[in-house]
Amino acid sequence: MSESPYDSLNLGEHVGDDPAKVAENRRRLAYAWGVPPVFMQQVHGKNVVCIDSVTLDALPTENAVPVADACWSTRAGRACTIMVADCLPVLFYLPQARVVAAAHAGWRGLAGGVLENLCNTLSDYGDLSDSRVWLGPCIGPQAFEVGEEVRQAFVESDPQAAQAFQATARQGKYWADLAALARQRLQLQGLTHIVGNDSSMTWCTYSNPELYFSHRRDGRSGRFAAGIALV
Repeated sequence: MSESPYDSLNLGEHVGDDPAKVAENRRRLAYAWGVPPVFMQQVHGKNVVCIDSVTLDALPTENAVPVADACWSTRAGRACTIMVADCLPVLFYLPQARVVAAAHAGWRGLAGGVLENLCNTLSDYGDLSDSRVWLGPCIGPQAFEVGEEVRQAFVESDPQAAQAFQATARQGKYWADLAALARQRLQLQGLTHIVGNDSSMTWCTYSNPELYFSHRRDGRSGRFAAGIALV
């Protein structure tokens, strides 16, 4: 529905696209999923919210939940939804407790503890060891160049995180592996059933313009979404 540089199914209301076209794109997404997506106001933070009380009548274009970068639900018929265009979407399913959750994990959110906050919340529903986690597409380690301050933000709290950074040809710069950093942090929380993004080129938003929006690649860019719902 949207036109360049947002073509075709841009879901972001905040990127300069025609609001009417974004609304139509979100309606199409809801139809394709069979449940309304519940969008958050993502700010690269670590706040976690429950979407069970969100009124669905005005969705998918209105009634966003409060500012947050992770959410969970115990109710069927609504999708925990993450918008991205280089950051990592992380989806959770707790089969025994019948809980779903989603997190927006850019480097700031990861370093700030968004996954740990969400796991701490989900642990109220029982043992997380049987949880299923899916890592979605994000900017890959062949394209995500960061400075020393980003590396230090991870290594200071976990020395093992150094394995997810490789020095580039530029002094003080590194290739960062977001998916690997997320896997490390999830494993420290006791989660072992982790599938999806394996840090290969196939999952890289930057390197696959025919498949994914990428803010770092294009500057002005749309947003795509990943979501999970109980049915």
